[in-house]
Amino acid sequence: MTFTITVEPSGRTFAATESETLLAAAIRQGIGLPYGCKDGACGSCKCRKLAGTVTHGPHQSKALSAEEEAAGLILTCCAIAHSDVVIESRQVTEAGAFPVKKLPVRVQQLERAAPDVMIVRLQLPANDTFQYHAGQYVEFLLRDGARRAYSMANAPHTSQAGTPFLELHIRHMPGGKFTDHVFGALKEKDILRIEGPFGSFYLREASDKPIILLASGTGFAPIKAIVQHMQHKGIVRPTWLYWGGRRPHDLYQDAWVRETAAALPHLTYVPVVSDALPEDGWSGRTGFVHQAVLADHPDLSGFEVYACGAPIVVESARRDYAAAGLPEDAFYADAFTSEADKASA
Repeated sequence: MTFTITVEPSGRTFAATESETLLAAAIRQGIGLPYGCKDGACGSCKCRKLAGTVTHGPHQSKALSAEEEAAGLILTCCAIAHSDVVIESRQVTEAGAFPVKKLPVRVQQLERAAPDVMIVRLQLPANDTFQYHAGQYVEFLLRDGARRAYSMANAPHTSQAGTPFLELHIRHMPGGKFTDHVFGALKEKDILRIEGPFGSFYLREASDKPIILLASGTGFAPIKAIVQHMQHKGIVRPTWLYWGGRRPHDLYQDAWVRETAAALPHLTYVPVVSDALPEDGWSGRTGFVHQAVLADHPDLSGFEVYACGAPIVVESARRDYAAAGLPEDAFYADAFTSEADKASA
């Protein structure tokens, strides 16, 4: 059976069957609903149900609590329609949703950027066009049917010797099926399969508000792509990039950011380290990176924030920035939920 899903306030509609989630149906039909992990772990797809009946598949209470569900909130990534449904969702884009594709990619380069970070460059097929927004992600399709998601760290316009490529920043999770392979067995010229683009984390170019870019660890990857995109498009809105890590080596492309910021007068870079050791010789900002933003900008009412990294960082920023005046619809996030995060309810 097929039901009609209406999205307010845009009035756009799409069809969903009783065997797919609302989000899967929307992606299939090019409807730009907000989302992140697609697994009920991050809460990025949370919206209000105005009418109709849905049931939820497995999800984490931190993404949608029982109280929120009782109040009419749903997660489109786990909600299945049992009638026509009306939802209220911001960020629905009339245009700009690129087609989701499955395609083979060849490992072009592997670079150990930090003890636990590998920069992987993937060569795209020469005879296929892969379009995405800076900030979106792809999923690796593993042989056993599992998937692993990673954000593109380069803007769509970039190429190497005229050949389009994707740059991904992969942190080693010891015992992780995919990252153990990346750090132990993956070789240049290996062929992998990906699907994408996915995600609603990308720069809203119609706005003229100043921007806070907040990254922790490899959450820097989509932030880097957004910075490259802004530079390419000549976007000169006042921008502050805060990048946090435990130790200085976690800021594995610090030199690139400093060089880029030196060439962009509107971009201010603030690196923050939380657990520096004496031998690190760190003399910069310390503490939690999301709190460094508040120390510099106690009133966030006029800003837009793009936050990416560990779920705890994104959740803390969302909460504390709202208290500092940031409007709910000015906070865009992509929480890096690992398989361990998804498994812990």
